[in-house]
Amino acid sequence: MREHLEFLKFSSVVVKAAAWVFLFFGAVGGAAIMLGFASAYPRWMGLVVLAVYGFLFFFLYIIAKIAELLIKIINEIKKE
Repeated sequence: MREHLEFLKFSSVVVKAAAWVFLFFGAVGGAAIMLGFASAYPRWMGLVVLAVYGFLFFFLYIIAKIAELLIKIINEIKKE
């Protein structure tokens, strides 16, 4: 597992960046629907979009945090 430590660090950063991108696009899309810029959708659909993208954000962010925790655990085992 120690040989994959750099990949784990890099993938954690990439997943965090993807989580923030999902949150940004979800917030922009949900706000656009709620403000009426997308007339093909009802305004309540904006809340659904915000909820889905918010869930994706938290899911990906928790995965990245678990990867960071795994890195810390591997480093602590390495010290002993």
